[in-house]
Order: sequence, then structure tokens, then C-alpha cells
Amino acid sequence: MIMWRRLLLRGTTCLMRVTDPKILHHRPFSLLCLRLVTHRLSHKLSEAPCPVLRLRSNLTGPLFVEVGTRTHKKDAKSTVEFPASPVTVTDIKHYLRTKEIPFHDGYSCLHIQSIFVKSSNRKETFSLFIDKTTGQFLCKDTLVEGSWEDLQDCLEVMQKEQEDFLSPHVLLGYPESVEEQEERERDLREVQRIWSSSVPLTDLPEDEAQLIKTMFQIPKVSNATLKKFGVKLFKPTKSLVFPWFGGPDCSLKGVKLLSAQRTDTEKVIYNEVTVPKCSSYYNLFGLPLIGRMDSEVVLTGHELDTLAVSQATGLPSIALPRGVSCLPPILLPYLEQFKRVTLWLGGNVRSWEASKMFSRKLGLKRCLLVRPGEFQPCPVEALAQGKNLVRIIKASIPAAHKSIVSFKQLREDVYGELVNTEQVAGVRWTRFPELNKILKGHRKGELTVFTGPTGSGKTTFISELALDLCMQGVNTLWGSFEINNVRLAKIMLTQFAMQRLEENLEQYDFWADKFEELPLYFMTFHGQQSIKNVLDTMQHAVYLYDINHVIIDNLQFMMGQENLSVDKFAVQDHIIGAFRKFATSSSCHVTLIIHPRKEEDDRELQTASIFGSAKASQEADNILILQEKKLVTRPGRRSLQVTKNRFDGDVGIFPLDFIKSSLTFSPPSKHKLRKVQIKPEDEGNEVEAKMAEAKKEKTEKANKAPRPVKNPAAATETK
Repeated sequence: MIMWRRLLLRGTTCLMRVTDPKILHHRPFSLLCLRLVTHRLSHKLSEAPCPVLRLRSNLTGPLFVEVGTRTHKKDAKSTVEFPASPVTVTDIKHYLRTKEIPFHDGYSCLHIQSIFVKSSNRKETFSLFIDKTTGQFLCKDTLVEGSWEDLQDCLEVMQKEQEDFLSPHVLLGYPESVEEQEERERDLREVQRIWSSSVPLTDLPEDEAQLIKTMFQIPKVSNATLKKFGVKLFKPTKSLVFPWFGGPDCSLKGVKLLSAQRTDTEKVIYNEVTVPKCSSYYNLFGLPLIGRMDSEVVLTGHELDTLAVSQATGLPSIALPRGVSCLPPILLPYLEQFKRVTLWLGGNVRSWEASKMFSRKLGLKRCLLVRPGEFQPCPVEALAQGKNLVRIIKASIPAAHKSIVSFKQLREDVYGELVNTEQVAGVRWTRFPELNKILKGHRKGELTVFTGPTGSGKTTFISELALDLCMQGVNTLWGSFEINNVRLAKIMLTQFAMQRLEENLEQYDFWADKFEELPLYFMTFHGQQSIKNVLDTMQHAVYLYDINHVIIDNLQFMMGQENLSVDKFAVQDHIIGAFRKFATSSSCHVTLIIHPRKEEDDRELQTASIFGSAKASQEADNILILQEKKLVTRPGRRSLQVTKNRFDGDVGIFPLDFIKSSLTFSPPSKHKLRKVQIKPEDEGNEVEAKMAEAKKEKTEKANKAPRPVKNPAAATETK
């Protein structure tokens, strides 16, 4: 214990106390394991630039710290921190060669023999996979996971101890707390309860089974296919149950429940619930049915589509756990064996954008795309319509070069945009319906510039705007350099709960648990940062978490780290250009907050008010301005103005009400949206705009006034 205390206190200035002393002995530590842990801790602490004990990510378990009477979980998966010296595939190969470790160069990973399996049991199989982009590794035989630094530490210890393998328990992570153990056990009990209470569809009467198939729009999926994939029915909620079998023993790890509901327009809406929760659900549905010699697979975004492809074509088919918008890197080793991966993206009309993410992670050369269209619907619809799925898959288009595309590849996407105008417009806001009327939605690959007066609530407003999208499944990354993450998370949690939790502390855990399920991540930066570090972190997050929306608050905090001898406007232009390039190449929406220039208090901000506005207004797809009219007797009136919209050109302004108790903005219902058509030559001319508006109002009043009658006699006669 003395040695442990010294290791924990070295380089630290605060005392951290573990919740329960018993968890120190939760797993037996061998001498080799203890040496590895001490080697890692001393190595990390000696290199730490500041007195902070680094906490591990969710791959190796969280650490619990007791503060007062409440136990807080420090889980690093909600924050994104790019390594100080990011590893490259060249570095990994060089290190393996120096250690004389043979490896295979795969599509997304490097393969080596597992060091966690005895040499007599390896059978010349390369079952340990190292991600080429991040260095994260996974041993498929033992399910041991970790970072590139972890693997290096293991190899160093093996070399010093002259051992040929390590115990799999070495990197199973920090011991779990009592709360975490109870949560994991509850999930396992719930999984077993649901699975044991469910019945195979083959055990149902024929008419009842057919009714269920009709409800889920799978009338042509046979009972044999459902039995082959282990699909059951959970009668209490009338949900289909898709199992997750994983691990070396193919045990039951979790379940996904799918329910169907018909709308007034006879359209079916599917609702999904996973146990364990979505962030821990890594099921590749259909993977246990894949043979070792299979070299081709069809990747879908839905379990029902996988059933249809398997039945109609006989090809191996796998469904992603969270649809086609997300491919967790932890699943890449399971897709390494396939030389040909056909992506059937279903109803995703912007399939070209989604294909970028898959090609980036799976490799450009082996990816083929089945585009959605009138003659190529999603697999389950194609099966119901009697289409030839084999012919559709054979007609798939190669991903080709990452920077070159032909109209043949874009043809179905163009048709999809013409047919599905609402989906093309992007994700619509639920809290700001007036904004939908102007911008139409939130789209990938765009750059939004947002500004407003100092102290007007820019961060508070944009956090609610981003929270609205995040609640609809838009993976969001926050880069807040002006306020720390704890304060920002407190603001967003208050907006999420729509109440002051300080006055309702008994509800904190309820809302915090729900808030934790959101696909929301935070950068760990604070204060001035260089553009290179920020872009590296953003690229890292896009790869790991499939981020769709990045918020940078704000631009000025990145300008202080650049070369002071260069003109500040040139530095700003360089930064804005870098964000523009990132948004396009990564198919990710970037919202950039920029402080305005100093203006008179009684003047409204314009596009020209943005600091260094030339490059910002030119590169931006959307420009939003939070206007504030100062009042003496009460708080100022706020409104949101859209001065640029590259999607369809609509601009306008609508008022906002600030609700202090929930820190939210909501458009008052009594006001109506006022669209403003601004000509380029008149942009920024406030006086002329106001004169034109006053003239328009005067004309409308004159038109509403009763017109004089020229011939009174005729008028009397008419009466």
C-alpha cells in the first residue's frame, strides 16, 4: 500500500480517495501485472507537464473519486483530447520492426499475433488488431483493448521479464465501483429477462406471426430467416428482439428491441431501445453467422435490411448498431477479413456524404455503394416489392478516387435531392421553428458564422441551438475556449431539463442520466489554442465518434497562438479557410463564433460588423447575428437575424425571449417571422433599409384605408 500511495501522490497536489477500500482487491494482481501498472504510472506521471493524474477512457474503465457524501464518476469518454504526439502508421510499423514482431498490413488495421494468448495456443493466427489511425488495439481472442501506449508498455515489460505472453487481466482496467458493478449486473439481468421472456416467431400461430410481420412491413421475410438470426418477439411491448452475441464464447451481451407504430399517413415509424444503453452497445448484428473464409459482406444500417439481404441473396450481411451515420472504430477489426464491402445505405439521400465516412475508415479500394433511388429502395422494401436484390448489389458503384466523382456516381443523389426535399434540407430544429422557415435545416459540410454583442448571450443561445440538434441524434463536439466545460455542461443540462436544478437537486440524477445518453463530447482545451491542435482534435473526434457538428467558441482564442509578426487579419483568414476546408472534406458542420467589431450601442449589427468580415462572410454558408436592443427600464430585447443563407437564399429576422429559469431562448408566439430580402449592393446600408421599411408600412396603411368615392350619386344608387 505504501508503494501504491507513493505512485498516486507523485506529481499530484491533491488527495484523491477511493470510494470503497474493497475495490482495491477486486481483481488479483500478479507480480507481472503490478510491475506493468507501476511502470505505466511512473512513466505517465514523470512525463506529465502538470500535476494531474490522467484518468483512463471507457476502454479500461473509469476511476471514482469521493467528494463529500456523493460519488462522482470521472469518465473520459465525454471529452476529446488529442495525444500530445499523435501516432502514425509509419511509427507503429517502425516500432514493430524494431521489436522483431511480424505483422500483416490490413485495410484499416495492422495484424499481429496476440501477446495475451499462450504461444502454444496461438495457432499462427494474427488476432490482435492495431488501428492505423489511432493506434488503439483489440485482441479478438481475449477482448483486451487499449491504447498504443498500453501496447508499448506491455511489450516493454514482456521484453524485460523475458515472457512470451501476458495475462489478459493485465489491461482489464481499473476496478469498478460498487455503483458501476450494480449497473452492469442490472443490465445483464434485464437482458436475460427480456431474452427468456421472448418467444421465437416460429412458435406463434401462423395468423399471429403474419400479423406481426405485416406490422413491421416484413411480410416476405421467412420464418427460417428469423430463426437463423435468432429474432424473437417480446409480447408485452410487441417488439422484435435482436440479440447481441459476442466474445470468444459467443455469450449473450445485449439486446435491441424494435417497435413499430403507424401514423395517420399509414407510414411506419420504428423506435429502438438497447440494453445496455446505446453508448455501450457494439453489436454487429449477423456477425456470428459469418464464416472465416467469407471475403464479401453487405453492410446495412438496419437489422430488418440485413434479414432481407441474407434471404434474397445468400450473401453475408451485417447491420451496424447505430445506423449508417456511425461506425465505431472498435468494430473495424471484425470487418478486416472482407475484401469487398458493399454499403447499402437505404433511405439516406445524401449517400455520397455518408460514403466518405465509410471509405475513410474501411479503405477506399474495397468499398462499393448501393445508392438509394426510385429503383433501388432499402433492402426490406426491395424484397417486399419483389425486386432482384442480387442484380442491385452487382450494380453497386465503386467508391473510386476520394477527390474525383462522375455524374454517374451522383445521378441517384441528384434524383434523391429532387424527390426528398425535406431530407435534403437537413435536420430541423424543434425549439426554433422560425429558424426552419429561413435556413430549412442543419446540413453537413457547411460553415456557420455566429456573432452578437458582448454579454448578449451568444454562448447560451448557441448551446441551446446545438443541444436541440444533439437531442435528435446529431453527434456534437464542443470546443469552448472561453468558459470551462463544467460551466458549459451545467448550462446545457439546465436547458435540457428546462428548470433550475439548484432548486431541485433530488431530480439531478434523473436528468443527468438522460443527458449522459446524448451523443455530446467536449474538447479539453481552455484558453488560447493553436489552430493545428484544434484541427487535429476535430479530425480525431470525427474518426472516433463520427462527429457531425463542431462548435468553436470562439475564433479570437485561436489567434493569440499564431505568429505575432503576421498581420492579425491574415491569421484570421487562414483560420477561417482551415475550418472551411475541414467542413467540406470531413462532411461535418462547423459553427464558428466570432466577436463583432466595436459598434455604437444604439446600432444593430450587420454582416460588416463581424471582425475581419471579408473572409468570414465569403467562406460562410450561413451567417447568424444575435441582435440586442438596449433598454433602460428592463432587459434588452433580443432577436436572431439570418443575413446569409447559401442553401436557398432566404434571410430574415425573428424575436427571441430569454427565460432565465431554464436559460433558454424561445420565439414568442405573438410575433411573426419577418423575411428581409437584401440586395448585395444594399447590404450594410442601415438607413436605406429602415427608410424602405417605413415606406412599405405607409403604403400598406394607405391600401387598408377606405378609398374616396368620385361619384356620390352613383354610390347612393348602388346602395
